[in-house]
Amino acid sequence: MLDAKMPEAWRVLRIQSEVVDGIEQLIKLKGAVTVFGSARFREGSHYYQLARELGQLLAEEGIPVITGGGPGIMEGANRGAFERDGSSVGLNITLPREQGANPYQNVSLTFRYFFVRKFMFVKNAVGFVIFPGGFGTMDELFEALTLVQTQKVEPFPIVLLGRDYWQGLLSWMKGAMVEQKCIDTEELALFSVVDSVQEVRDILKDHLACRAQLP
Repeated sequence: MLDAKMPEAWRVLRIQSEVVDGIEQLIKLKGAVTVFGSARFREGSHYYQLARELGQLLAEEGIPVITGGGPGIMEGANRGAFERDGSSVGLNITLPREQGANPYQNVSLTFRYFFVRKFMFVKNAVGFVIFPGGFGTMDELFEALTLVQTQKVEPFPIVLLGRDYWQGLLSWMKGAMVEQKCIDTEELALFSVVDSVQEVRDILKDHLACRAQLP
């Protein structure tokens, strides 16, 4: 509650310091893939293992991995990258009863403000990988889709992993959002849905290869 009592002007300075520090730390990566997903998938679960395998594959390709720094999918992706000596970044958040940062980060930043942290997820992103998750994961997914749709960021792949999990959402998008003309059919192409981490890696590699050819 201490922050709630802070004068507004000082709070602005704290926000500014988080932004500056985050930019300085992450600009060294020269692009990274951000991985999202539920903190509730623990070691031994199917999706935790897939996240770990993805982190390994990306590290082997020299692609840095960024997560929210917590347990579950975040830990799996950080762990995989860490095990292959890749850049494994955690953008942690200060929350009541928050569990500690996972131990598989070689770059670890902690934020007070969600919006600064979310800005950092996007600023250096060359791709978003969305594992099954809850409200926070959905928030990140739809924010990324909105930013790419409105051309507020340079387009990057948004890949949803796990067809079974995402099928209900896809059916609703097609059956409600498209039919009610809230989005166009073409906008469904802003993201991909896959079942394997190899497919994720290939999509990201193709994007980076195309990006490297741009003037």
